[in-house]
Amino acid sequence: MLRRTVLPVLIAALVAAVAVVAVQPAGSAAAAPLRIMPLGDSITAGPGCWRAKLWHRLQLAGYTNIDFVGGVSDGGGCNPGYSYDFDHEGHGGFSATGIADNNQLPPWLAAARPDVVLMHLGTNDMWGGYIPLATKLAAFTKLVGQMRAQNPSVRIVVAQIIPMSAAACATCPADVVALNSALPSWAAGLTTAQSPITLADLWTGFNATTDTGDGVHPNDAGFEKMAASWYPAVVQALSGVTPSTSPSRSTSPSPSRSTSPSASASTTGGGGKCTATYKVVSQWGGNFQGEVAVTNTSSAASTGWTATFTFANGQQVSQVWNATVTQTGAAVTARNVGYNGALAPGSGTSFGFLASWNNSTNAVPAVSCTLS
Repeated sequence: MLRRTVLPVLIAALVAAVAVVAVQPAGSAAAAPLRIMPLGDSITAGPGCWRAKLWHRLQLAGYTNIDFVGGVSDGGGCNPGYSYDFDHEGHGGFSATGIADNNQLPPWLAAARPDVVLMHLGTNDMWGGYIPLATKLAAFTKLVGQMRAQNPSVRIVVAQIIPMSAAACATCPADVVALNSALPSWAAGLTTAQSPITLADLWTGFNATTDTGDGVHPNDAGFEKMAASWYPAVVQALSGVTPSTSPSRSTSPSPSRSTSPSASASTTGGGGKCTATYKVVSQWGGNFQGEVAVTNTSSAASTGWTATFTFANGQQVSQVWNATVTQTGAAVTARNVGYNGALAPGSGTSFGFLASWNNSTNAVPAVSCTLS
């Protein structure tokens, strides 16, 4: 009697389970947003508008499934004219050595649960010149260990911090250079395949006099430079994360730095016709940011594209995003990456880069473009 009662119940349960599985569409679970924690002092906290500008750049490039996290919110105080994520872990007046010595980072990590940490720390360790470089690096190492204890696969982007002016602190400029110069070998010694450390060069091209209001804290032009320098390093850290859309080139913000005209050239080759337009987005002492927009002007969809141009004034590309770029002498060749090669007729994409120039002439090259 017991067997006759149990067997129908088991069959009914199995049928119900199969029915539940059958009605769940394949791949119905949306991927969780990638959690990115900006970590720093007042340069990150107040107002820390590089975060808003970086968020906007990532959104325009198609990195929309991200979430800036942290226990602090700026409440939208940057007012950049577009929406952005307010959350961060910036704390005015905090130093890397103080955060490490007082074990302040672990509870912040436990609450935010970041997949990626963007760390701009060290400025408040410079005052007075009394903290040895080795002590600062030891603090950085401890913070990395705490990040990995919370998430063994955390991706870490560490800034070579922005300069400080001698007017604000006589000993600080040289100490900032010493820290930034030590970071490449420090990062190389700690990076792992599971938890890579990427450096973001925020020092190069940043002027502590003109890009800050007080020799320490960035003004709007300084925040724009910071966002531009963070962006390629963050994209590198997001390797393997596919943007949801092709990057937009028509709505990107205009940096408040000097610009120069754009030039375009159209050619027919490969599997069809395309147009490529080159422009200098902004330039500053010895460095500039460039962008090339590629548009499919043929009647067929592409599977890939190649853009080529030749510099005339010794320019050298140093960082690239949204393309694979090689430079041989003055000749530059850019090819699509996996997510932006397929262009429907009439659609386009763009890639950006940082490069050096002679601070005298930065001629705009003509660009050739082919589709495959």
